Amino acid sequence: MSTLTCISPIDGSVFATRDTLSRTAAQDVLASARIAQTAWAARPLQDRINLVMAGVAAIGAMNDDIVPELAHMMGRPIRYGGEFGGFEERASHMAKIAKDSLADIEVGEDATFKRYIKRVPHGVVFVVAPWNYPYMTAINTVAPALIAGNTVVLKHATQTLLVGERMAQAFHDAGVPEDVFQNVFLDHDMTSALIADNAFDFVNFTGSVGGGAAMEHAAAGTFTGVGTELGGKDPGYVMEDADLDAAVDTLIDGAMFNSGQCCCGIERIYVHESLFDAFVEKAIATVNAYKLGNPLNPDTTLGPMAHKRFADEVRAQIAEAVAAGATAHIDTFAEDDDGAYLSPQILTNVTHDMRVMRDESFGPVVGIMPVKDDLEAIRLMNDSEFGLTASLWTKDVDRAAAVGDQIETGTVFMNRAD
Repeated sequence: MSTLTCISPIDGSVFATRDTLSRTAAQDVLASARIAQTAWAARPLQDRINLVMAGVAAIGAMNDDIVPELAHMMGRPIRYGGEFGGFEERASHMAKIAKDSLADIEVGEDATFKRYIKRVPHGVVFVVAPWNYPYMTAINTVAPALIAGNTVVLKHATQTLLVGERMAQAFHDAGVPEDVFQNVFLDHDMTSALIADNAFDFVNFTGSVGGGAAMEHAAAGTFTGVGTELGGKDPGYVMEDADLDAAVDTLIDGAMFNSGQCCCGIERIYVHESLFDAFVEKAIATVNAYKLGNPLNPDTTLGPMAHKRFADEVRAQIAEAVAAGATAHIDTFAEDDDGAYLSPQILTNVTHDMRVMRDESFGPVVGIMPVKDDLEAIRLMNDSEFGLTASLWTKDVDRAAAVGDQIETGTVFMNRAD
């Protein structure tokens, strides 16, 4: 057994600690979840939907406490109001589509056979959620898993240590049985050991590439399903016919919001050479208008990064790029403390030889490069080990679709970003 400690990025103080479960205690949790699953799955679908949505509403009732709590744990400014809008929207969508999505698939029948595929719950679903959007990323799996008749065991990131407790308490208060949705505190070794023991029927992980690899490694040979959403180096591409103001507003916000700590944040931008200078000028003005500071201050638009070590990695990428010839356009903000409070940065004269254009930054920095045409943009966008989302800016839908078909990424947006 060990202790998990959440260090607040606001001032470096200890915000919360929790002891991890012993192996015996963890096994007891899983045993109770497995026993409870049969009765939970036997409930009518609408009952499960109603209970899940009541749990969602209970989280909403806590929002005034949750927003400053998130600021303390991971640094998001209170002015943005937390995540409840997206949290509720995602759960509501899952509830709305549940009946059709969980219905039997009719294959066909004749005088001899009736053929159909029946959807049944996995059993016990393990959700390992990240700190950057701790409520929305968790509900992505918690809501559909519970609605489908699974029991859920949630393990949250240490940086957002209290989120799982709040979610479990809210759902229990709403009537979801305690053994059906449980929050646990586990260290990495125990997490891997439980997965390797085939303790779960499905594992969902959102986080780093290294974390996802550890999950898959632990599950190897167990035949447990593992779903992952991992790192990104998401590109934006601004074509010569784009709405320049809209492209700047969205792509720079996509790069800097939440101090750049977004799963699908924009990390590199390619701009047609005819718009490049104007785009960079407007981007610099946008970033210089940000207010870096204490996230509990309503005037703050850019809070600290969630931990000093995250900020140090971004500083290292920027310093390496500048040393290799990149141009940094944003002067150091007065509030930059060489710790978790990090100045945002825009870089030009960047190349793909630089880590800042290859490795995930996950911070408030973006490199911007001019391109001559679609072919060059496609080549550069695909020159990456990552493939999460891409954002294309043009007035021509057919052109965007044609370019999108050639990008090696999971999702392509036109004239918007995630």
